Amino acid sequence: MAFSIRQLRYFVSTAEYGQVSQAAINQNISQSAITAAIKDLEQIVGVPLFNRTAQGMELTAPGRQLLSHAYEILAKVDEAMHLNLINSDVEGEIVVAATYTVIGYFLPVHIERMSRLFPKIRVQLYEMNRDAIEEGLLTNRYDMSVLLTSNIANPLLTTETLLSSVRRLWVPAQHHLLKHKTVGLKDVAAEPYIMLTVDEAAQSALKYWSQTPWQPNVFLRTSSVEAVRSMVANNQGVAILSDMVHRPWSLEGRRIETINIQESVPAMDIGLAWRAGLTLTPPMLAFRSYFQQAFGLPGSGTGTPRPSL
Repeated sequence: MAFSIRQLRYFVSTAEYGQVSQAAINQNISQSAITAAIKDLEQIVGVPLFNRTAQGMELTAPGRQLLSHAYEILAKVDEAMHLNLINSDVEGEIVVAATYTVIGYFLPVHIERMSRLFPKIRVQLYEMNRDAIEEGLLTNRYDMSVLLTSNIANPLLTTETLLSSVRRLWVPAQHHLLKHKTVGLKDVAAEPYIMLTVDEAAQSALKYWSQTPWQPNVFLRTSSVEAVRSMVANNQGVAILSDMVHRPWSLEGRRIETINIQESVPAMDIGLAWRAGLTLTPPMLAFRSYFQQAFGLPGSGTGTPRPSL
């Protein structure tokens, strides 16, 4: 008996949320449907995928192996279902700059897909900070960039946001704040806080904190997302970070939960940028078209670039 794509989606959602109830909400389906799908999947693969505990669903070792394969399978299914790209015979080179977070948590899978879909396009990739990227785009050192568009305010650049990743509170398993469906920044301010500094994360955080009477009680500042993950998982503090960089487990195998925040905390926007008024080359058009179609944006193909608003 073969498993279905639906079963894989339910399995992945349960693994990520660690709760059948939350997975059901995420998938817009009943809890019984999630439970039945996981039970059927376990029968098909012949091993338990989760340990059922009072705190929720914890992946077993085989469950973690399946999760890795499930991510790959679902990515390829999404690619096959949603991509209808321009001429794959386009050839040439495109020089792309990207920030640390984008390279680490967003771009690699897309570069791999691009290499298969456009085998005649050579992508030359650089990791740089935002200031260096903006200067490089304006001086034609780089053709395009993939970065946090929410950080760009330069009117000489055109940006196109691909996705907005919600920021939530990260806490360790069994943290006392988990009894609440949402928490306020006042509650967060009472906890030791792990402040990420890379890609202007600290500046972004202080912008929304500054609009409240409270400030984060910073225990550690670090440029490492993995350091934040481990510190939170080991009950050394909490953090507010985006869903894009969230993983439910630390390197030590300890669980990290997320909680919605009551205040209006801006999402982290990820997208493309290039010099305003630039005529896009065929490789640049192909690069842009790939991302437009991958994220369901209008105007894919060889349309006129839209300026930043």
